[in-house]
Amino acid sequence: MEDKTTKVRIAFFIILVGIATMFTAVVTDHWAVLSPRVERLNTTCQAAHFGLWRLCLKSIYIQEPDPKGKGCGPISLPGEQNCSYFKHFTSGEDAKMFQVKTQKEYNISAAAIAIISVGFMILGTICTLVSFKKSLDYLLKPAGMFFTFAGLCIIISVEVIRQSVKRMIDSDETIWIEYYYSWSFACACAAFVLLFLSGIALLLISMPQMPQNPWETCMDAEPETQD
Repeated sequence: MEDKTTKVRIAFFIILVGIATMFTAVVTDHWAVLSPRVERLNTTCQAAHFGLWRLCLKSIYIQEPDPKGKGCGPISLPGEQNCSYFKHFTSGEDAKMFQVKTQKEYNISAAAIAIISVGFMILGTICTLVSFKKSLDYLLKPAGMFFTFAGLCIIISVEVIRQSVKRMIDSDETIWIEYYYSWSFACACAAFVLLFLSGIALLLISMPQMPQNPWETCMDAEPETQD
C-alpha cells in the first residue's frame, strides 16, 4: 500500500509540473514568431509573435542582416512593441490584420480547446486531492483519465496553431515569409508529454494488482464442496 501511495505521489508531482507548463503556454504569447522579408538595411521592420489570446507587433531597426535568414529580427532585438488581444469572444469588433489574413478561426478553435484542457486539469486535480485526503483510491481512475484528456486537448491546440502558421506563411495575402515556434509552443508540447504519460501512469497504478504467481493462487484456493 505504501509503495502504491509513493507511486501516486510521484505521478502527481510530474502532473503538477505539466500543469505549470500548460498554464505558462496558455497565458503567454510566444507560440510562434513571424517575420517579413527585409530588403534593405538601416530601416525599420515589423516582426510579430502571438499566442492563443493576443498578437504583438514589434518594430525593429535593422542595422545588420539576420544571420539565420532574410527576415526581420531576431525578435529579441530592442524595439517598440504594440500588443492587442484577438477579442475571440467579442462580436462586432475587428481584430485588424488578424481577422482575415491569418485565419482567425484557427486561433478561436485553439483557445477553446485549451480552455477545455484547463477544465480537465482542474477536475483531475480535484479528484487526486480528494483521493489523498479521504483515501478514496477509486477516484484515481477518473483523475488519470482527466489528465490524459487534458494532454490530448493541448496537443490538438498545438496542431491547430501549427496549421494556422503554415496557412499564414503559404498565403499570398500576408507579408510573412519566415517563422519559427518559440518557447510557449515548447511549453505546450512539454505539457502534453507530462500530462498524457502521467495520466496513463495514474490509470495503471489505480488498477488492482495482479497476483505475482496466478498458478500458486489457484492451487491455494479452497476446493468447492459438492452436495
